[in-house]
Amino acid sequence: MTRAYNFCAGPAALPDVVLQQAADELVDWHGRGCSIMEMSHRSADFTAVAETAEQDLRDLLNIPSNYKVLFLQGGASQQFAQIPMNLLRDKHSADYVNTGMWSDKAISEAKRYTQVNVVASDEANNFRTVPDVSQWKINPDSAYLHYTPNETIHGVEFDFVPDVGLPLVADFSSSILSEPIDISKFGLIYAGAQKNIGPAGIVVVIVREDLIGQVIPGTATMLDYSVAAKNGSMYNTPPTFAWYLAGLVFKWLKANGGLTAMAAVNRRKADALYAAIDGSDFYGNPVDKRYRSRMNVPFTLVDASLEKTFLAEAEAARLLNLAGHRSVGGMRASLYNAVSEEAVRALTDFMADFERRHG
Repeated sequence: MTRAYNFCAGPAALPDVVLQQAADELVDWHGRGCSIMEMSHRSADFTAVAETAEQDLRDLLNIPSNYKVLFLQGGASQQFAQIPMNLLRDKHSADYVNTGMWSDKAISEAKRYTQVNVVASDEANNFRTVPDVSQWKINPDSAYLHYTPNETIHGVEFDFVPDVGLPLVADFSSSILSEPIDISKFGLIYAGAQKNIGPAGIVVVIVREDLIGQVIPGTATMLDYSVAAKNGSMYNTPPTFAWYLAGLVFKWLKANGGLTAMAAVNRRKADALYAAIDGSDFYGNPVDKRYRSRMNVPFTLVDASLEKTFLAEAEAARLLNLAGHRSVGGMRASLYNAVSEEAVRALTDFMADFERRHG
């Protein structure tokens, strides 16, 4: 069977070779006579899988030794609450930058636990840019500053790492592993798996050791990072199959040149799609060009009445999941690591043909 080109924002495309390896190992993992899904998470076999996955991730991101790597449940959305629970310590406020829907959700959840200082917001502009950092209203007494480097829905991506004198917390769900990151600039980064890491069901948290171990009163044991760290992310039964698949993705990334090579491919893909949009009066992208996302490219048709036709014809051409988020409409192509340059060429060819027929 020929696989379609999948531009879903998440759960997203996985590398074909990873899926094939998982299929080959599904019933009988490494001759053990059972699936990895059927093994005890405390067995020597699975412990080796987990430890290898962590080491490969450390290698890919060059994670310093004073950072803990946690493989947790609950997705990035649970981190919206878990972060203030763990990082507030003796502080009474936290700073947040609002550049889109996921920033806004993080802000709303944090307000349950502390005073939130929104240092900058582009909401009035419908989230089309990153507010000028010189205008940010930082509270130097806050526990941390949180931002979302790439907004999946609105297609806005930071091209810099803020330096504001506070521990930096970042939601890298839709851009982790797409390019190198200097982890040492952050107090904590987190990422839901279902974009560039693996299947839904697991979230990766990378946190500096000195920031954990002082949760706010009432924090559940399961939500304490220090408990997860002391137990190797296995205080309870972890999502073993998602962890295993993430490990296969990490191996695939290393085999394909690591994050520097991946960054070059991702830049070519994004440039090709934006060139198709900008070179036409038929398509448009509303985001400030400096802050256009490499991972999530929203676009519109000059004639919005053609959107349903565009999406129906795209699906017939095996170009899947191009509908924009329900909150903003239009179209959106997500260009995560597993989306090939061939897939992007197929999309841009389709867009040119659609314009010729309907423009």
